[in-house]
Amino acid sequence: MNFPRFFLTFSLLGALIPAHALESIWYSDKDLKEGNIQLIPDGYIDPSLGDPCSQKAYDKPLSLVEVTEAALCNNPQTREVYANAKVQAAQVGVARSLFFPSVTDTLSVTENKNRTTNYSNATNRIVASYLLYDFGSRDANFESANQLLRAASATQNAIVQTVLLASVNAFYQVHASRAILNASIETERLSQESFKSAEAKYIAGVATPADKLQAQTSFANATLTKLRNEGTLKVAYGNLANVMGAPANINFQITDSKLDDIPELIDQDIDALIEQARLQRPDLMASEAQLKASLAKIEAVKADAKPKVRIDASNQYDENLLGQTSQNTSQLGIFLSIPLFEGYKPTYLIRSAEATAELNASKRDQLKLQVSLDVWTAYQNLKTANESITASNVLLLSAEESSRVALGRYKEGVGNIIDTLNAQSALANAKQQKIQSILNWNIARTTLAQSIGVLDNAMIQKLPEKKRQ
Repeated sequence: MNFPRFFLTFSLLGALIPAHALESIWYSDKDLKEGNIQLIPDGYIDPSLGDPCSQKAYDKPLSLVEVTEAALCNNPQTREVYANAKVQAAQVGVARSLFFPSVTDTLSVTENKNRTTNYSNATNRIVASYLLYDFGSRDANFESANQLLRAASATQNAIVQTVLLASVNAFYQVHASRAILNASIETERLSQESFKSAEAKYIAGVATPADKLQAQTSFANATLTKLRNEGTLKVAYGNLANVMGAPANINFQITDSKLDDIPELIDQDIDALIEQARLQRPDLMASEAQLKASLAKIEAVKADAKPKVRIDASNQYDENLLGQTSQNTSQLGIFLSIPLFEGYKPTYLIRSAEATAELNASKRDQLKLQVSLDVWTAYQNLKTANESITASNVLLLSAEESSRVALGRYKEGVGNIIDTLNAQSALANAKQQKIQSILNWNIARTTLAQSIGVLDNAMIQKLPEKKRQ
């Protein structure tokens, strides 16, 4: 084979590749760096903590940060969107390949027989082909692939924030369920004390059987409530384990810090928060990228219906193994391909692409409205929860004093069992209200961060976990 002649032809082919085409090939890499796509994006995990995805030890209580790290590393949703992002990154590579020449080497050996002679023939043919001009089809397809990769990356970010929100809320729910269980244990103790007091008075003949039965009923109801709360706590632990990507029956505990050190809510400009969300919400960014990809697809489909100019370079070497003769042929040519009629296929492809773009635009506009509603709702819920905590504190203090006085009066013989039981019931309800208000506040603040698009582990690490006496 005459290799110098072929490589000279191939070099001429490479020289014909437009410089701007090569520049556009690498444009997206500077911005997207798809080779660096990670399961956990930068900013979600503090590098100073070491390897966040190392196997967690469940022999000690887990903090909020450890819970969220386990969820990011082990929850199947994060692995799913990571795989989707890698798939789309590969599609960018497929679209990029159209900017390079294609080279094919075909080797064939034939055996020929006739009545007089037998001979063999060997052929080696190398063909290099490059698309010179296609009215922007390659550029449009490459832009569409890039936008879809941006959409996949933004979707990954959105899912990460969703998993973070779910793990934080599940963590707080375990805290609340444990606090409710402790409160129900205390309520059971008070009910038992009232029952013992009523029973002692009944034995002494200074109380009626009704007093004893009512106190006993209240005590039994408190025990039943405690048992239900024990089951609720186990379910909450199972939900948290599930979010962390662990079996629901895994045995673990969370830290015993109280997350009820509530600062004063600083009023913020809700319009500014909504505008910030429109700039930072990853699902909205993904929707915008989907729309841009569909618009680029329209241009690609239109260009596909137009002529294409291609340059081919080939070198063929033939050798007759019997006669020891050979022939070496090189060719260089420019080809023009003009689509004349394809049964109206291009027309319908264009219509389909335009309809897809219209659909994606509608989805984007709908999501913009939803983003504003999400921020508005989360902000109002946070304000309500903040005010509810103040009210629940007053309610709890009043209920504790009322229960203490009522039980003391009954033991002294100047009160009745109905007032005592009512006061204890009011105290149990006040404790429930206090715990629920704290849970609502903790959920509301993380939901607001997620609705704006700023929920990450750096933000979670700043959440207060200070013990209150």
